[in-house]
Amino acid sequence: MNAFLAAAVFVGVYALIVTERVHRTLAALLGASLVLLLGLMTQAEAFSENVVDFNVIFLLAGMMIIANILAKTGIFQWIAVEAVRRAQGRPYRLLVATSVVTAVVSAFLDNVTTVVLLAPITFFVARRLGASPIPFLVSLILSSNIGGTATLIGDPPNILIGSRLGKDFNDFLLNLTPTVAVALVAYLILARWLFRAELREAVTALEPDEIERLVREERKIENPMLMRQSLAVLGLTVVGFLLSRPLHLEAATIALTGAVVLMIVAKEDVHEILRSVEWSTLFFFIGLFIVVGAVVKAGIIVAVADRALALTGNNVAAASFLVLWMSGLLSAIVDNIPYTITMIPLVQELGQHMSVEPLIWALALGANFGGNATIVGASANVVVASMSEARGVPITFRVFLRYGVPATLLTMGVASVDVWVRYLLFR
Repeated sequence: MNAFLAAAVFVGVYALIVTERVHRTLAALLGASLVLLLGLMTQAEAFSENVVDFNVIFLLAGMMIIANILAKTGIFQWIAVEAVRRAQGRPYRLLVATSVVTAVVSAFLDNVTTVVLLAPITFFVARRLGASPIPFLVSLILSSNIGGTATLIGDPPNILIGSRLGKDFNDFLLNLTPTVAVALVAYLILARWLFRAELREAVTALEPDEIERLVREERKIENPMLMRQSLAVLGLTVVGFLLSRPLHLEAATIALTGAVVLMIVAKEDVHEILRSVEWSTLFFFIGLFIVVGAVVKAGIIVAVADRALALTGNNVAAASFLVLWMSGLLSAIVDNIPYTITMIPLVQELGQHMSVEPLIWALALGANFGGNATIVGASANVVVASMSEARGVPITFRVFLRYGVPATLLTMGVASVDVWVRYLLFR
């Protein structure tokens, strides 16, 4: 009976999230409340470290604080404008320059913050070229999701995987960053063909005076002292992540320490900074952890894992590609955060019967790259689409699909080769 109730709550919560009938945080908290009210878990069980991963919660909170303070300095706009200047105003070079900057920034900031900061510059560049902003905006989205895959802190699915499956910052650098670099280069080569018609429509390259105007208007550091302080703290925080294993420190401890130090040295208003934290996202994670915890306790994950083992013949290669491509497909349909939270216990269970390493990285690559296929696949996609629509240039589901699907298939192909060569070929 408990298994049926847990499954019903889980499916109901997912349905509310996918259909957006209510805010996803409310859906997750409603599900968590039902889990407790129906007696599927006790409150002590629900808030234990085995269910709610507070390392994830506080790592996210710490990085949100650091990112929000750093964003106020204007450093990322400065970097983007400098990239535009160095591209000498040529349309394809501009697309590559803004895409590379977006990917690199997304490896250290959350994707939504990155696209919100860089989208206005993208609109300016497209308008001055006399071209549609859509290829530049779509490329902004795709590059953000690709780049965010590179590090532990680049995207929420990675934070979840790192904490729940015992992987640190160095593991992500070693296992994902090279793959992401290859995937980004492959995408940028594809982009020349993918956006060929739109880039051809550009009236001309940006004239030197237009570039100088952009430099004057956008390339300014709002608070140089705060920028230096923020970059120093971010740098020390990343060093802390790199040394987390020998220091025996959790990533959340390092991120929170960095956030507190930055708040002290920056002398920013604490209430204002804490208001900038995305509390709805944190509570969404907590609620979903509890719902998935009930599913795990009811034995549903074990049953699904047994079915997956039977389907793949207990073969690690088949299981790895199943996880990779299933993750890519489903992350294109539903947000990759709830998907990843659900899949982690399944990967853990499969890891009891085979090598877990290829499964872990297949999940990370599939969940992150798959979000590029549709306009609803990741939060950054939705945010940029809303910003574009507000400026009278709607990015429809069909239009995004035309660019997102080829890019996703290409990067998923790169991921497949990587998983095969790195983890399976020489077993």
